[in-house]
Amino acid sequence: MRAKKFNQAVDDVSLFIQPGETLGLVGESGCGKSTLGRCIVKLYQSDQGQILFNGTDINTQSRTEKKQHHKSVQMIFQDPLESLNSRHTIEQILTEPFAIHQVGDRKWRLKRIQTLLDLVGLPSNSTSRYPFEFSGGQRQRICIARTIALGPELIVCDEAVSALDVSIQSQIINLLLDLQSEFNIAYLFISHDLAVVKHFSDRVAVMYLGRIVETADSDTIYKNQKHPYTKSLINSIPVADPHYKNKRLILKGDIPSSINPPSGCHFHTRCPEVMPCCKVDEPKVIVQTSSHSFSCHLN
Repeated sequence: MRAKKFNQAVDDVSLFIQPGETLGLVGESGCGKSTLGRCIVKLYQSDQGQILFNGTDINTQSRTEKKQHHKSVQMIFQDPLESLNSRHTIEQILTEPFAIHQVGDRKWRLKRIQTLLDLVGLPSNSTSRYPFEFSGGQRQRICIARTIALGPELIVCDEAVSALDVSIQSQIINLLLDLQSEFNIAYLFISHDLAVVKHFSDRVAVMYLGRIVETADSDTIYKNQKHPYTKSLINSIPVADPHYKNKRLILKGDIPSSINPPSGCHFHTRCPEVMPCCKVDEPKVIVQTSSHSFSCHLN
């Protein structure tokens, strides 16, 4: 009988996020970023390992504890229109978190909704309107208002600005920074846009084929990266100068399948600096400094 093969989207990932901190998570499409975020929010159930939140493993929580976890950890999705119920008014959308968790009476909830709309920069008369009556940036503001309604400690931002125009992106990022400053919210910021991640994040983790290959503070990851995959990502950032000539580090080959990943270092099939040991042995984590670590045979 043939053994079944499984898609192991996230493989032996170890991360931490401090209160009030922003951790950027970058990598190519299909590397497992969104899956990791959804496991943290409990939209997906991880089958192994631990996810600790305030010292408690969320994989072993009771039903009551899970409900409290959903109150403390929220998520902003990529497409604001798809994540809002088009048949509900803004008042109904923003009232739902309070109703689910039985917080406040109707009068209190209406007052709180007005406060939330003011926090995210939307007019107070928006409550009777529907999501399709707003622009993309305004819809994302509504999503943010819903996300912060219950006072979460951690927000997972899954490509929260990638579907927006550049000018609107900066407004939403500044809004998130203001909310973080006011409420000490921690962010896991998942994005493809490395320029946005650099501006927004305190630390950055680089993910490849389900594994974290390098973690460092924002300045280090952009100026002194060690892993070849991180170097290729940073090298791909466009420069707004037609006369600037960058020595491109182009990766060859296709991304391997996570159902049947390569042996040894998962990156060795595309690495420009591959060595024989890379094809056999998994690289160990090298701790460069207290805030900088990477997994590579090159050191």
